[in-house]
Amino acid sequence: MALLNVLIYPDERLKQISQPVKEFSEDIKKFVRDLEETFRSFPGCVGIAAPQVGRFERIVLVDISYKPQHVNHGFLVLINPEITSSEGASLGREGCLSVPDYTGKVERAKSITLEACNENGEEHQFRMSGYEARAVQHEIDHLDGKLFLDRLVSRRNALSKRIELST
Repeated sequence: MALLNVLIYPDERLKQISQPVKEFSEDIKKFVRDLEETFRSFPGCVGIAAPQVGRFERIVLVDISYKPQHVNHGFLVLINPEITSSEGASLGREGCLSVPDYTGKVERAKSITLEACNENGEEHQFRMSGYEARAVQHEIDHLDGKLFLDRLVSRRNALSKRIELST
């Protein structure tokens, strides 16, 4: 396994649209393991998308299970994810590995229905709400060449400098 380099804004590659995975090969499985190792190397991180490490395929990982106050499906490998329905709207603050110094207020759907494959090509459907739905929508945006910066509710006061906590 290997740690992958995360692209940092304003890297133009973060605007690139990712292509669907067509073949569920050993290469995809190895990449998912490397992506997970990279993801796990950032404490507090809840998701990562393949384009954030320079691979422009529709692959995201999400895991909010360390936040037990939020209902969740555990660790998710979502390949070729597609939101088939959404409901409601919710305003929340988001951060991103590719925009490490800032957080911003973004409006997202409160709940979504999602179809995706796992690394073996098996199709799954999920119903998600709250924080997990927000995290998945954030990661899917990466597949479409979007950052949370593109969705800020206001250019005036929605972006905040991230505060570093000393230990």
